[in-house]
Amino acid sequence: MFNRLGDKLQHVFKKLKGEGALTEKNVVDALREVRLALLEADVNFQVVKEFIARVKEKAIGQEVLRSISPGQQIVKVVHDELVVTLGRKTSEISLTPPMTRILVCGLQGSGKTTTVAKLARKLKSENPLLVAGDIYRPAAVTQLKVLGKQLDIPVFHEPDAKPEKMIRSAVGMARDNGHKLIIMDTAGRLHVDPDMMAELTRVKEAFKPTETLLVADAMTGQDAVRIAVEFDKLLDVDGIILTKLDGDARGGAALSMRIVTGKPIKMIGVGEKITDLEVFHPDRIASRILDMGDVLTLVEKAAESLDQEQAFKMREKMLKNNFTFEDFLEQLKQIKKLGPLEQVMGMIPGMNKMPKVDEKELVKVEAIINSMTRQERLRPKIINGSRRKRIAKGSGTKVNDVNKLLNQFVMVRKMMKKFSKFGLGKGIPNLRGFGI
Repeated sequence: MFNRLGDKLQHVFKKLKGEGALTEKNVVDALREVRLALLEADVNFQVVKEFIARVKEKAIGQEVLRSISPGQQIVKVVHDELVVTLGRKTSEISLTPPMTRILVCGLQGSGKTTTVAKLARKLKSENPLLVAGDIYRPAAVTQLKVLGKQLDIPVFHEPDAKPEKMIRSAVGMARDNGHKLIIMDTAGRLHVDPDMMAELTRVKEAFKPTETLLVADAMTGQDAVRIAVEFDKLLDVDGIILTKLDGDARGGAALSMRIVTGKPIKMIGVGEKITDLEVFHPDRIASRILDMGDVLTLVEKAAESLDQEQAFKMREKMLKNNFTFEDFLEQLKQIKKLGPLEQVMGMIPGMNKMPKVDEKELVKVEAIINSMTRQERLRPKIINGSRRKRIAKGSGTKVNDVNKLLNQFVMVRKMMKKFSKFGLGKGIPNLRGFGI
């Protein structure tokens, strides 16, 4: 997510670190590169122009702290203005008692139907009812029913019924069964056309949604922004869910959407799993772009995904230096629950500067540990030369791979013990979800 843009901005800031003071000349030189980086990231030209003007004004003015370095000054100003560009404040889904009605629209291929299910899972405490309103694509109805079954969330659909009739029946069913939330999927098209928009307008009038959300594909860049503008003109959308942000290394859509459309990004899709939907926090995204991490989101993901009791026990083992290969294997399983490793690492401050971790290596690590005896896992010190050969043969790896893992294990053990002693687990209980 934002990999290219983040790397280029870090390069600019690194140059400024050697400067003694922040002058108009080095600000202008730096902003020339920032401007180019934003344009290459497919950010809207007008958005870039306004962004650079704001940063220049504040960087050269008196608003920055004189006690920090030029590089830190420009990072602070850029961060603050990125937050403004992304929307300033977090804008979450509004729940409106006694029954929230969410209308979800968008083009085919944007991930609309999957997003409906992800959103329902996120709001499951509201006892949601899903309405399969994509009457032109039978596969969409089937897809939503399958996802609903996985989540144990009911899906309503009336074959051959017009959307207006389906809406009346769905609302009646929701009232009868105590559902506090209805989320309606709608028909998409391959492109915006008058017939599609007219139909969506009629659906909105019949459904009377409390929230109308547009699902847009981040990987289409400025096309996503243009489509959002067109949908908003006719439907007056309340917010945007930007999907496939995990595959968008540039970030142009996210950085342009709020300024161009005037509507907030409310949620983002960050993967294919049903759990991969996050609330969009402008300040956290700005921090991710600038490699300042996003520990709060990582903590939330950990609290939601990981076994808290197991994590607490692991933390205690770290403090007592009783961490074994069996614990290490359990850690790997826990980390996998948080999502793709690259995404998780990107939430930890400074980790984007570290060498990229190949997830295939984790498979190799698991194979090596699984080839050890229980005694070897509990007491790695007993793994001598002959044992290393046996483990390598059993795991389909080389002795060098086994040696490398054993050395890494010693380093990880020391690092995690040191990290545990920071006392983070005591100050922020949810950090137990990290498994430390």
